[in-house]
Amino acid sequence: MILAAAVLTVTAAAAQNLDAGKSPAKIFAEGCATCHRSPRGLAKGRFSLTLSWFLRDHYATSSDSAKALAAYLESVDEPPPRGSGKPGAKAPRSAPRPPKPVHGQ
Repeated sequence: MILAAAVLTVTAAAAQNLDAGKSPAKIFAEGCATCHRSPRGLAKGRFSLTLSWFLRDHYATSSDSAKALAAYLESVDEPPPRGSGKPGAKAPRSAPRPPKPVHGQ
């Protein structure tokens, strides 16, 4: 009986959330950056829910950290806001102007 209680106590202590209190960027840096240089592109074409499930089953230590990591991966894949192009880049072309009227000779 005492042995069973000791095993349950050890099992409960071993089942702690190692990602608790860490930002999603830190979770990525500590667990994913070994194989993936950047978080960009990892969420591309994936649904948030299925990405979260996959991360929970394979990489994250809890559902909450999997959801946070999935949201982080999706946020870095969003296109940059309009008008925030690279410095020195050409401005987008405006709509073509109508031709000037031709005056009689």
